[in-house]
Amino acid sequence: MDVKTNSHCSGVNMPDQQTVTQVSLSATPEIADDIIEKYFEMGWTDGLPVVPPTKEKINFFVAALGGDRAFLECKVPPRWGGLTREILAINMIMAGCKPEYAPVVRAAMLALTDRPFNLNGVQATTHMASPLIMVNGPIAREISMNGAANAFGSGNRANATIGRAIRLIMLNVGGGRAPDLDKCTLGNPAKYSYCVCENETESPFAPYHVEKGYSSDQSTVFVLAAEAPHSVTDHQCNDPEGILDTICSAMSTIASNTSVLSGHCAVILGLEHAKTVAKFGWTRNDIKNYLFMYSGNLFASHSRSHKYGKVYNRNLPQWYKREPDSRIPIVESPDRIHLFVIGGGAGRFSAFIPGWGHMSTPVLREIGTDDNNQPDNCDSDSCKL
Repeated sequence: MDVKTNSHCSGVNMPDQQTVTQVSLSATPEIADDIIEKYFEMGWTDGLPVVPPTKEKINFFVAALGGDRAFLECKVPPRWGGLTREILAINMIMAGCKPEYAPVVRAAMLALTDRPFNLNGVQATTHMASPLIMVNGPIAREISMNGAANAFGSGNRANATIGRAIRLIMLNVGGGRAPDLDKCTLGNPAKYSYCVCENETESPFAPYHVEKGYSSDQSTVFVLAAEAPHSVTDHQCNDPEGILDTICSAMSTIASNTSVLSGHCAVILGLEHAKTVAKFGWTRNDIKNYLFMYSGNLFASHSRSHKYGKVYNRNLPQWYKREPDSRIPIVESPDRIHLFVIGGGAGRFSAFIPGWGHMSTPVLREIGTDDNNQPDNCDSDSCKL
């Protein structure tokens, strides 16, 4: 099968609708296999088989995105390929999405390409950071996302394919492929898919986006350049201080980018831990303030007590004391700890998710709006300006 690349999207190595969607999936298995293999040969996959988009499917998804297939939603670094609605539709189909996921994928891409997030840096870094996509509001329930048991794992179509569509766009439109433009040393399983929602129905706290000023009937997407979740196990403590001290111990390491480059991070409270903490009347702010106050490391640990010379990490804020017994906080303020309640009802587990560092600012934006210029970045300790 002769496959062309899209002609109206400079720098994008993507199939053109008129040439690759003519063969129906109802054709013989041999032809269908040829199509899938062709996609591998052309470099349009993430290493796993994709769903070949047909003309009919593309038209249906473009309609779900608002029509006008040539409409340019954004440009995706580091190659700065143009993400038209047609190209967005094609990647969603290849990922296995349903049309009703379109508003979430679109909003996530607009958030990721907001300048403060620095997707260019995230795509090209040697660090293993990958965009964490967190969905809040009614749309998460409408499309049956999973924020409960095994939320970060396999088995939920919406979680898996929304995250995969975003990664395919980053590969196919942004050009973030190793070893060319993606220089990541080790990689990270989250670079296949990293999309979840908060467990709003069982959480004892108001949802994350409500904390940030949105109403409960609005839907939002939050993006954070992050490592994979670091497990926090505490089956012993039955009060807030004990549980949060355990989380503080997981946060207090000199090995993560967050500890040496500050920026933002996320804390995932498992449902059992969250209910225990809430039972004592603690609020989201109480939790974040406690984590901020009692996590961190001594400057002597950061400097290795000058064993390798008197070299300070140039990325530490100027106002941090460079004295051996000074505590260096993990982030600069409690509001840079983004707190979510996720997980099933059984198991006293939580998680810490370090960020990439001060080089990227998380972005929170509403889903379903046509405003491409929502100023919802988290640059000044508030995700909604």
